[in-house]
Amino acid sequence: MQVYHEFPPVFDEKSKILLLGSIPSVKSREEGFYYMHPKNRFWKVLESVFQEEILDKKEFCLRHHIALWDTCASCEIHASSDASIKEIVPNDLSVILNKANIKQIFTTGKKAHEIYQKYLYPIYKREDICLSSTSPANARKTLADLIREYQTLLKYVK
Repeated sequence: MQVYHEFPPVFDEKSKILLLGSIPSVKSREEGFYYMHPKNRFWKVLESVFQEEILDKKEFCLRHHIALWDTCASCEIHASSDASIKEIVPNDLSVILNKANIKQIFTTGKKAHEIYQKYLYPIYKREDICLSSTSPANARKTLADLIREYQTLLKYVK
C-alpha cells in the first residue's frame, strides 16, 4: 500500500539534533504524530534520558532542541513493517537543515539508516549515527539497553 507522510516535521531554529525514523506507523498516522504505537518505547526512552515526564511531546522536543522527522516522504509499506518498505520517495531535509543549526543527525533503526545512506547522505553529505529502533519489533533490545544507547543525544543538545 502506498503511504504518504501526512504531518510536518517537529523543529525550530534552535533544534540541534535531528532524529529520523523511516515512516510513521499505522498508529502514528492515525494520531498524526511520531512514535505513537503504545508499545513503542521511544518516548519512555527520552523520558529516562532527559529525566523528566513528557506531558507535551512537541513542546518537549522543542525545549530540548530535538527535531523529529522521517526519511520517507512516501513509500509502499505493508502495515507498519519496515522490512516491507519499497518505492521510496525521500523527504527533503533542507526544510530543516536550512533553518536549524543541526549538529548531528540520528537515524532510529536500521531501515531508517539504510534509507538515509541510500537517498539522503548523497545529497546532504552529513553522517548519521544509527541508533537502535525503539519499535516493539526490536524485542532483542531491552528498555535499559535503549536508554544507555540514547544517552548519546545529551552530548549534542547541551
